[in-house]
Amino acid sequence: MNDTVLETPLDQASQGRRQAPRADAPLILNEIDAIAVIDAPPDPAAPCDLLSFGNMRETCPACGDAHLKLVLRQEHVRAAHLFCPRCERCYDARYSDGSSAFSL
Repeated sequence: MNDTVLETPLDQASQGRRQAPRADAPLILNEIDAIAVIDAPPDPAAPCDLLSFGNMRETCPACGDAHLKLVLRQEHVRAAHLFCPRCERCYDARYSDGSSAFSL
């Protein structure tokens, strides 16, 4: 699992909206095991339906051009994370000071 720093400049459309203090800071993506953040349903044959909340600016470090999706906590999700729909890898996102990009 590798840490990858992604340069994420502010999107012009979002400049007028309220932003987190470090919204323009580069994110450090750390690949995490899906088992650490997603609970499998009791029946292994049953699908695990998860809601994602759109494409992010960040792209998957492994795929290169697939935009990551934000997955927030829900029934089978223990922790918010970023998910690549192409290679199905999960990522934690942190700022350079070590604080979570998912905390308010």
